[in-house]
Amino acid sequence: MMVVTMSERILPWRIGLLAGLLVVILATCVQACPTCKNALAENDPHHQSMVSGYYYSILFMMSMPFLLIGSIGGYFYLSVRRARTQNRQQETLSKADSACSTVQRSRPTV
Repeated sequence: MMVVTMSERILPWRIGLLAGLLVVILATCVQACPTCKNALAENDPHHQSMVSGYYYSILFMMSMPFLLIGSIGGYFYLSVRRARTQNRQQETLSKADSACSTVQRSRPTV
């Protein structure tokens, strides 16, 4: 049985706390709010491309959940469909084998 000391239990908490503090201290302000895009569009025609970038990024973010769920659903649908087709083929082969064996049994021997 392995004995864990108190310092070994506290070490992960210290590392996590240090990482969190570094993120908070080194974080900078970013301009990515929807009202910023409206202000940029009204004031400067040069920033119109930035506004269209906001538009396409919003469309991309909104389409991702549907794309992921649709892809996973399509995968499962196709895998179930393939399994059913494979089962039907095996049933058909087993019926054909059983029909052949009954025909061979019913033939009279000479």
